[in-house]
Amino acid sequence: MKSVAFLLLISGVYSCNSVQTEYENVITTDVVNFWIAYDFVTRESDTLKQVQLIDSLYIQKGTEGLKSIMEVRDYSAKEYVDLINKHPKYFASIRPNTSKSSQLAQDLNDGIKRLEAIYPYLKPAKIYFTIGCMRTNGTTLDSLVLIGSELAMADDQTDISEFDWRTKEWLETFFGTNPIDDLVLLNVHEYVHTQQKPQVFNLLSTTLREGVAEFVSVKAMNVHSATPAIQYGKENANRVRQKFEDEMFYIGNQPKWLWSNAPNEFGIRDLGYYVGYQMCENYYEQAGDKKKAIKEMIELDFTNEGEIEEFVSKTNYFSSSLDSLRQKFEAKRPYVKGIRQFTNNSDTVDPSIDQITVEFSESLNGLNTGVDFGDLGQEYFPQNDPTKRFWSEDNASWTIPVNLDPNRQYQILISSNFRTNEGFPLKSYLIDFKTHE
Repeated sequence: MKSVAFLLLISGVYSCNSVQTEYENVITTDVVNFWIAYDFVTRESDTLKQVQLIDSLYIQKGTEGLKSIMEVRDYSAKEYVDLINKHPKYFASIRPNTSKSSQLAQDLNDGIKRLEAIYPYLKPAKIYFTIGCMRTNGTTLDSLVLIGSELAMADDQTDISEFDWRTKEWLETFFGTNPIDDLVLLNVHEYVHTQQKPQVFNLLSTTLREGVAEFVSVKAMNVHSATPAIQYGKENANRVRQKFEDEMFYIGNQPKWLWSNAPNEFGIRDLGYYVGYQMCENYYEQAGDKKKAIKEMIELDFTNEGEIEEFVSKTNYFSSSLDSLRQKFEAKRPYVKGIRQFTNNSDTVDPSIDQITVEFSESLNGLNTGVDFGDLGQEYFPQNDPTKRFWSEDNASWTIPVNLDPNRQYQILISSNFRTNEGFPLKSYLIDFKTHE
């Protein structure tokens, strides 16, 4: 068997003889290096050696872009090897498309120039073609645009037969749109993200940030959005808006709207992109100075809640003011009515009590639960067995078996992860009490 050292020598020759194109803003060398590593990995049967090969021939030779996408998506050498071994048909079918990365690099440079034409304040950024582990087709880190070519360069002929049914269902929909045809648009979108201020992770701000990037990239390229959610949202505008109004103040529902295949009532992912896009489109259409509107959108400060709410208000997207919608949301949230065994904040609780039953204002879904430490920390959380917690038959109460000591203070935070069948989160509730001697 050939030694790893010999393989490294051969790969060095192979790499030097391979075309490695670097345009002004676009770097494609990681794709070349991946397929060099791939060929050696697939000729090796020992898993440990396969991991060594992908690490030495791909990861260690990686650009700043590869290192960044691995950091952002937490990829590992072992994950690459597992993916390669489980999906040979997939990799064989995607390989010819990824070889077009050098050709597409010039198109991307042209796309960046078109973006600069509508936003002359463009700051330099680099675009890296990489091969990842199928968790993003494109993302950013600081001034870097990171392409996951194994997804972004697929088309409706890419073989997905080896994946499980859930993954296959999403890939079939996504690949059916021939994403390679829209790769330039996708990465102009990601380039816009490198110009934006950092995001705050609440649903409204994150949705708006994505909407800005999608709307501005579409305007720069003078094409229709390639994101299926945009067209679906326009065809179902009132339904989507109403549901978003119900959920936008609850961050726990973010996977239903962004970056996830989490199930929702519409059967289509990433509808948050549409919501943000529509807000931007409304704002742009109302603006007298279009270039100024583009500048204002790109330069929004997502850490400034007042600025974001003022912008959203000017879009006239929602059916009423944010304050009114927030009040409606709060009114629909369930709450804790009390504790069956004692009054909360009591300092004379019987230490022989072996259960704490939380009673809710209405029946919940009987699935989602959540407890955490209070402000005083883990030391004040009572001993309990998580496997013995249980719901009442009507899901209107929930019981935690506990072991209490005399003359002790305890805290249990009942979190907003509890929710109704409609998805409205419980108002958090701190149980705080002391036992007597």
